[in-house]
Amino acid sequence: MTLEQVKIQKPLNAPWVKRYNSRLVSAEDAVKVIKSNDKIVVQPGCAVPSHLLNTLVKRKDELENVELYHILVVGDLPYVQPGMEKHFRHKAFFIGANTRQAVNEGRADLIPIFLNEVTLLFKKGIIVPDVAFIHVSPPDEHGFCSFGIDVGNIKTPAEKAKCVIAQVNKQMPRGLGNSFIHVNKIDYIVEVDEPLKELPQVDPDSSPEMLDIFDKIGKNVASLIEDGSTLQMGIGAIPDAVLRYLHDKKDLGIHTEMFSDGLIDLVLEGVVNGEKKTLHPGKLIAGFVLGTKKAFDFIDNNPIFEFHPQEYVNDPFIIAQNDKMVAINSAIEIDLTGQVCADSIGTKFYSGFGGQVDFIRGAARSEGGKPIIALPAATKDLKFSRIVPTLKPGAGVVTSRADVHYVVTEYGIADLYGKTIRERVKELINISHPLFRDELTEYAIKTFHI
Repeated sequence: MTLEQVKIQKPLNAPWVKRYNSRLVSAEDAVKVIKSNDKIVVQPGCAVPSHLLNTLVKRKDELENVELYHILVVGDLPYVQPGMEKHFRHKAFFIGANTRQAVNEGRADLIPIFLNEVTLLFKKGIIVPDVAFIHVSPPDEHGFCSFGIDVGNIKTPAEKAKCVIAQVNKQMPRGLGNSFIHVNKIDYIVEVDEPLKELPQVDPDSSPEMLDIFDKIGKNVASLIEDGSTLQMGIGAIPDAVLRYLHDKKDLGIHTEMFSDGLIDLVLEGVVNGEKKTLHPGKLIAGFVLGTKKAFDFIDNNPIFEFHPQEYVNDPFIIAQNDKMVAINSAIEIDLTGQVCADSIGTKFYSGFGGQVDFIRGAARSEGGKPIIALPAATKDLKFSRIVPTLKPGAGVVTSRADVHYVVTEYGIADLYGKTIRERVKELINISHPLFRDELTEYAIKTFHI
């Protein structure tokens, strides 16, 4: 494909067109710029530039200690497989299922950090990338390519990279907002025409025993959401369950780190219209999209969307400017004093900080805001309570007990804000699974003098 085949509205006689064509190379030629010990920042999520990465891995025998920085990406990652550690070292800001084993076996590394600060590492020069691997739309008539479905985690790092290699894909949608890079800023261009990676919604029907639990949690969370609220929520069974109970709400807004398929129907129905938002009224603010082609097509050139770098979207002081900001986040376990573990199972790293604390603190400072932690009261097999006397040894505290306001399970809502330790303990026991209440109460009597 040549640029002349890209459908744009104006004649291709601008100076940038010549630059574009002069920078067209094969993926094999583009990755030749990579040297041992280079630092590469990679566009993550469903926007991962797989063609560039797979081509780079073919050069493994020529390279040592190439560092690749990114948060969660979708799909296979050959550079984290056993035997690759001498050639490539992944530095993760957030762990996905495809990198979890490598991190816990010492073949990759986790950088614990709030999502709003990930891009600031590059902006402040704490990490200086030699190369950025990006995945963008074809340029418009002015020579601007859109970062498409992941703006938040790559725009700022790409601006600081010494060299930018772009995978230009005509199947990448044109996300709007602070979401563009000009052809002049790209050093090597590799054209592809391939579907983007997809992350389907979690279908709770695949776990029938959990369907009723998620539904009850969703109903309880939805009861806290008022008309005119602005929402942050992720992907998964609990957010999907919440969304099912929002169809009778009015004038909801969205300010969220990520957009996914589950929100589309609420936008189409007019339930989500952003009209009552106090920041960016009428606009849906996000950093990236994790979902399927349905979501990718929906955001394409859609003026209701504004995508921004994550240092803006996830800044608690920006989030707090949305009145009635409701942040909905999950946890692996929570202790009786309100400490939330969301990134590890004991000493085993599971995910990362992500945007939980960013939005919990932003919602807490919002006028009428509600920070919510939602989780099932017990594990699926009912062997363990997820409301526990103490966190597992080595478990990380992502959200401190002072940050926690609402905790929601299928058994109800605990409001911990401004409560004493003993009051918190009683609230949390009341929403724990009945199988574990006696055990939790016995511990509370001995430890907290309930």
